[in-house]
Parts: sequence; C-alpha cells; structure tokens
Amino acid sequence: MTDPFEAVAAIGVVPVIAIERARDATALADALLEGGLPVVEVTFRTPAAAEVIAKLSSDRPQLLVGAGTVLDLASLDAARRNGARFGLSPGVDAEIVKAAAAANWPFAPGIMTPTDLSAAARHGASLIKFFPAGAAGGPAALEAISAPFAHLGIRFLPTGGISLDNMGDWLRMKSVAAIGGTWIARADDIHDGRFADITRKARAAVNKARELREARG
Repeated sequence: MTDPFEAVAAIGVVPVIAIERARDATALADALLEGGLPVVEVTFRTPAAAEVIAKLSSDRPQLLVGAGTVLDLASLDAARRNGARFGLSPGVDAEIVKAAAAANWPFAPGIMTPTDLSAAARHGASLIKFFPAGAAGGPAALEAISAPFAHLGIRFLPTGGISLDNMGDWLRMKSVAAIGGTWIARADDIHDGRFADITRKARAAVNKARELREARG
C-alpha cells in the first residue's frame, strides 16, 4: 500500500474540510474526484466527522481520507477505527504522536515555532503541519524556522490563509510537500450543495499545483 504522505506529496494539495452532515459526504467526494483531487482532510471540528470519515472510506475507497484537528486520543481512535489513513493536528501533543506511532498510523503534528519543530522532530515526525501558515508569517517564516532542521529531511504541509492566488509561494519551496486549503470546499458550499463549484476549485488547485511543480523541476 502506498505511503499516504507520499501520495499527498504527489498530489500537492489537500482540501481541509469541516462538514456538518454525513449525508453530504458522498456528493463531496464525487465533486473532489471529478476535479481530479483524490484526497481529503476531514477535520474533527464537527460532530459528524467520524461518520463522514467512515462513509467516505467505505463509499469511495479511491479517495485518500485523512483526519484533521486530532486533538485527543479519542479522536485518534475514532479516525483510525472509521478508516482514516492518516492524521494531522494543529500542535504537538506527545501523547498523540506516540499513540499514532505505536499504531503505525501516519501522523503529522503541527508547529509554528522552532520550539514546536524541535519537539516534533524529537518524536520522529517526517511530515509536519505548519499552522496557521499565513498568520505565522508566510513562506519566509517557515523558511527561517526550518533552516536549522534542514539536514533532518523534514517536509511540511502549510495550512491556514492559503489560497489559489498564493499557493505558488509555498509550493516553490522544496521543503513543502503539499499545501492544505479550506477554500476548495468551504462548509457553506457543502451545506448549500454547491458541488459544481467545489469541482471547479479542486480542478484549478490541482492544475496549478502541477504547473508549479513542473516549473520548479
């Protein structure tokens, strides 16, 4: 089975989703897949998250389903039990990182400072979420924060404040494996059934990521 994080890096874009109703899950999956985006991060920001993960994993197995906002062991267990193939969190919680490692479940803790990055590196993280990417200072901040750790080969998934317009600033960085974005499928777009718009935004993001990667070489 392909390493989920290698698959994420190959795609370059991860839609970050807060979904309120499990009944919208399949239509969301189809919209993303039609747009050429076969990955999704379902955040534990709504009570429906675990059910959505289960539905996506069973109904659309071709979609790489991850769990975001994993803030406690209960969420980690729910994510794994319902079929999520990887997880992310906005910060570094040693207990969660160790539990994910013990379960051999790919997990990316989140960082914003060199101290955070030191902690994540100490726990063996190979992919790390940089959050909130925009508010933390953008690509220049990540470049400065990560420079002393470059020899470790850590890669990053910046999330927060990223859009179609600025995603290139991030993907030009060789240390950035992929970017996460909420703009592709916002909660109100899902709730109101604007799935054609989600497909359009997914396709635009995938195409731009591909162009940027080809230009970077």
